[in-house]
Amino acid sequence: MHIQNDRIIAFVMAGGQGSRLQPLTTGRSKPSVPFGSRYRIVDFVLSNLVNSQIQTIYLLVQYKSQSLIEHVRKAWTISPLLQNQFVTVVPPQMMSGENWFQGTADAVNQNINLIEEHRPNLVAVFGADHIYRMDIRQMVEFHHRRQADVTIAALPVPLAEASSFGVIVADESGRIQAFEEKPTHPTSMPKQPDMAFASMGNYIFSADVLLQALHETQQAGETDFGQHVLPRLLRTHNLYAYDFATNVIPGVQPYETPVYWRDVGNLDAYFDAHCDVLGAEPAFDVFNPEWPIYSSSYQGPVARVLGGQIENTLLGAATMVHTGARIQNSIIRREAVIEEDVVLEDCIIMDYVRVSRGARLRRVIVDRHNIIEPGDEIGFDRARDAERFHVSPGGITVVHQGQVGYFARDIRGSGRRGYSE
Repeated sequence: MHIQNDRIIAFVMAGGQGSRLQPLTTGRSKPSVPFGSRYRIVDFVLSNLVNSQIQTIYLLVQYKSQSLIEHVRKAWTISPLLQNQFVTVVPPQMMSGENWFQGTADAVNQNINLIEEHRPNLVAVFGADHIYRMDIRQMVEFHHRRQADVTIAALPVPLAEASSFGVIVADESGRIQAFEEKPTHPTSMPKQPDMAFASMGNYIFSADVLLQALHETQQAGETDFGQHVLPRLLRTHNLYAYDFATNVIPGVQPYETPVYWRDVGNLDAYFDAHCDVLGAEPAFDVFNPEWPIYSSSYQGPVARVLGGQIENTLLGAATMVHTGARIQNSIIRREAVIEEDVVLEDCIIMDYVRVSRGARLRRVIVDRHNIIEPGDEIGFDRARDAERFHVSPGGITVVHQGQVGYFARDIRGSGRRGYSE
């Protein structure tokens, strides 16, 4: 593929506050929120880049970034021997002023020295907030074939749902004619009158075009790619929409949703995406050796099941399930303890949580470092739950993160090193 001859650096926009994911984002940024039985949300975009042979990656962070910084430090060391293969966290440098990142374009502009240092011919600017697989090499090939200055990844969505997105109006070749921001009457795709092109917020820029655009944007006091940079470039340059529906990932099974992409920006969408990874034939099968999703190299032991009834459930490493527990349609992350006679239905139990004897939970997310008391019932009385916890519009109860020093498997002495996360 052409990408082998390209010099590409990537900026991953990982500064999202994630206010709609509260309380999961009370102490962490959205990209660092756990997902599935062992991942963080950020792992999906980083895996896509690395699998696509783009390995010069700057992760631009801002809000509540320490959890994300620690995760990247432990999980994303690519190769200390190869200078251009790394994932590096970049907080606001304030090299051109005393402001934090004011928008996506401003975040890249504050780090324009990194582009000048590497002298790439292409710059990828990707978000860190979505669950998906994507071979970015195919998008780069499209960029070259169209002789584009900017290529924007676009997802076909039903016309009836398109008002929730930034819509791209493009001709049959993919050349962009206009942008529509959450339009009341979105424009349909050529030859697909029931679909519209929604921007995924993932961009490939020709480096010289990006540098000039950032200079002009800074002069104009503008800060955002979607609102400012791209509409400005549309008047003078060749912008194309890359149809994500054409992206082919090796190893995807026939039962999977052919082109899977989920915005997990609110609690109900986050919960629904977890449902998509469950089952014998999941909509998104995380097991794919041909396109792996990488994450932490946790060195703890495997899960231990002493008894009970477990149906359609993922168990994280070092989790312990005791006799008499009944678990259905749930995800249990690492080092959790499920005691005797616990009932879990449609739940997400995060790391280091102990669910005590006789507790019953239904449609509940329990954040890290928590203990659910013996006999407690959560998820059966919405009004009562709302007095103690956060309840989403869709009825998902969320138990916010507990005391960070608490570990469910309470054999961690103060002098013990623990397992790598």
